[in-house]
Amino acid sequence: MSLNMRFRLILLSLCCFMASCDHNSKLNSEAEDLSIDLELIRFDQEFAQASAMDLPRLKNNFPRLFPEQVPDSLWISKMQSDLQKEIHAEVNQAFPNFDKEKEDLERFFKYAKYYFPSYKLPKVYTLAEEVNYRNKLVLTEDLLLISLDNYLGQDHKFYGGFADYIAFQQDKRFLLSDVAEAFAKQHIDEKRSRKFMSEMIYYGKILYLKDLLIPFKSDAAKLYYSEDQLQWAEENETQIWSFFVERNLIYSTDSTLEDRFINLAPYSKFYLELDNESSPRIGQYIGWQIVKAFMNKNPNTSIKDLLNMESDAIFKKSNYKP
Repeated sequence: MSLNMRFRLILLSLCCFMASCDHNSKLNSEAEDLSIDLELIRFDQEFAQASAMDLPRLKNNFPRLFPEQVPDSLWISKMQSDLQKEIHAEVNQAFPNFDKEKEDLERFFKYAKYYFPSYKLPKVYTLAEEVNYRNKLVLTEDLLLISLDNYLGQDHKFYGGFADYIAFQQDKRFLLSDVAEAFAKQHIDEKRSRKFMSEMIYYGKILYLKDLLIPFKSDAAKLYYSEDQLQWAEENETQIWSFFVERNLIYSTDSTLEDRFINLAPYSKFYLELDNESSPRIGQYIGWQIVKAFMNKNPNTSIKDLLNMESDAIFKKSNYKP
């Protein structure tokens, strides 16, 4: 082995070690050590194995999952549907057990209890539904419903008609990020102005809360990015911010900026030749960096105060300069 090659291997090992140390430093030992009792039910498997004769028992055992306005005939029709049987088979193949996912959920809820002590754990049900990417899960005060048919992997046949950037997110590695995002939206003051800055910081708060609640997940998973997309955002942060500043977009109320830089899309729209190479939803990434800069400068700010603070105050006190 050449000296040059040895040097490269040593450098690579050192970089991996440093990245691992940085990742582990985000963990909170007090949160990790909490004891919780999370109730999780594989309702998808219960329903898949049931017949029409079992419907009264299911309705009695799981009343919250059977709205009164839906007649029994529709549930029986669903049980007997070939499509539903196929969905159940594919979900069961992808999730023959839910051990790893339950472990991750338990870790998430430990962090949720640590930072929000009064929070009451919901009962968790897994479902196999109708592959609706807009409703992958539902989180209420006492219930978490997870549609596993939306986490089968981007190349799954069920997502063949989806745009690539939508199918990309139909993966189990984003499941916990979805749960953390739903939780964050319950705890963040949704009052925001029409300014672009306000939208960026709203999502920045969500991502900052994900930092606290799922520190054991990658930044790419929190953003619904690939590693390459995350790298592009990190390497171009200064140029992106300069673009926003030079074109007076920070305080703009132009509603098209949300579609260009915030909302679900294949890439961000600078209206430049590089657009196809850019990472999507880059406004969310910038909002995240602003919130992190604010908290670094104001470490005594409580999480509750941060989540309720107006975006202008956060931006001005962040002194954000990438």
